[in-house]
Amino acid sequence: MWTKQKRRTNRGRFVFWILTVGVLFYFGYHLYHGEYGLCSRIMVEKHIASLIFELKKLEAQRSALEKKVSSLRDGTIEKDMLDEYARRNLNLAAPNELSIMIFKAPTVN
Repeated sequence: MWTKQKRRTNRGRFVFWILTVGVLFYFGYHLYHGEYGLCSRIMVEKHIASLIFELKKLEAQRSALEKKVSSLRDGTIEKDMLDEYARRNLNLAAPNELSIMIFKAPTVN
């Protein structure tokens, strides 16, 4: 009868633990740096805050435009508003009026 005696090495005992630590490190890294990780969440929240600020600014512009348009609707047309709108679009001025042209500097975003 043949017998084979094999002595267990220390390397074999730690393979499971080394693989477990490697898997935990892999998932831990992607938990923080991954596409849906904690770091990305902070960046998404900053982007949401900037978009909310832009939305509020656009809502203010819209309400100003709605107020201006409401004065041009039928039944409530103000003569001054109609005169200003027609002169601006037709580029006309009366002979006794003084025109002052103001040029705005282009804004850089």
